[in-house]
Amino acid sequence: MWSELSSNPVMITLLLIAVLGLGELISIWTKARIPMLLAALLLYVGLLWAGIIPNGLMSDSVITAFGSLIVAPFIVHLGTLVPFSLIKGQLKPILIALIGSLTAVALVLAIVPIFFDYETAVAGAGPVVGGIVAYLVTSEKLTELGLSSLVIIPALVLSIHKLFGIPLASFFLKRHALVVKQQVQARLHSGAALEKEEVSERPNKVVKAQNERKLLLPEKYQTSLIFIFQLYLGSGIAVILDAVTGVNYTIFCLIIGVIGAYIGFYPAKTMEKANATGIAMIAVIFIVISSMDDVTPAALASYIPEILLICLLGTAGVTIGGLLASKLLGVGKYLGMPVALTALFGFPADYILCEEISREVGETEEEREAIMNEIVTPMLMGGFTTVTTCSILIATVLIGTLN
Repeated sequence: MWSELSSNPVMITLLLIAVLGLGELISIWTKARIPMLLAALLLYVGLLWAGIIPNGLMSDSVITAFGSLIVAPFIVHLGTLVPFSLIKGQLKPILIALIGSLTAVALVLAIVPIFFDYETAVAGAGPVVGGIVAYLVTSEKLTELGLSSLVIIPALVLSIHKLFGIPLASFFLKRHALVVKQQVQARLHSGAALEKEEVSERPNKVVKAQNERKLLLPEKYQTSLIFIFQLYLGSGIAVILDAVTGVNYTIFCLIIGVIGAYIGFYPAKTMEKANATGIAMIAVIFIVISSMDDVTPAALASYIPEILLICLLGTAGVTIGGLLASKLLGVGKYLGMPVALTALFGFPADYILCEEISREVGETEEEREAIMNEIVTPMLMGGFTTVTTCSILIATVLIGTLN
């Protein structure tokens, strides 16, 4: 009976959402010192290793497939969160993210061969500052070159490096959020009516800028189903462009969302208008959790020196590079370092962290919106720059040096 229940999609979903719910409670109890995603990942791995959760639960279920169907439209939705005028000013976060990733790769390539070999360094360098695509590029080439024994390194690095990056990014981001909160409170208590009005407007400028733009779709057609169709239409175009150009579809999804919102094809926060944000967020978190399925105690133990060294060097390099770039470009270090650290976890963890920090630090809706508007765009830009773009190029170039 238990085997039948454990394979039932409803029961699997119940178990996984229970893990997420407990992770959320831990985050609330610790005031975001332990981020929800980190708590959920550790809980999932613990239950997996204890045999409470069946091995391969995620990879063998329809849950992961459902999550993969949500990623593209969710990224299009993210593009509708901010107007084009704000994204144009994100050159500094992009440069910070790039410098952080390149610093991390340089450290890995310089130090890992001293203790192991160059092949081991290359196997971990791309994935440590990237995501699933960097892993696929690296693992496929290693197998092709007859180095299949090293494939476990990028797999474990991909699974574990987020455990290093998420708590650090959360710590720094919270420090920056406290600064934003103090700025809002100072302006609100300045006693100047005009300044109060400006403060109340500032947190809402993202939404208002797009709400004032007339939508191309007549109001009578603005239903939840039509909004979902629009998001998938943008996703389909992104997938086609990926096939034609070879550029990862997530980049096109983000661009389509931004441009679509600018011209009035998408309303601001499209997925929220379709009442689908909650279930979409859960689905994409499931994908992140599924990356831990291959992390067995035996696999971790056999390569733990290599994995720990690569992850520690990657984390240190990203953090140092982010700090130096922040000072060079005049960006607050407590914002610049989390932007660089997005290389270790990317989307959707970057967005989840922004929501979590703004909720925990902000005491009023006004403060929460001000914090969210301050951090979400640079964090998303950092994640898409590193995980979606830069890491793929890094992995492709480095793996080519093994020929």
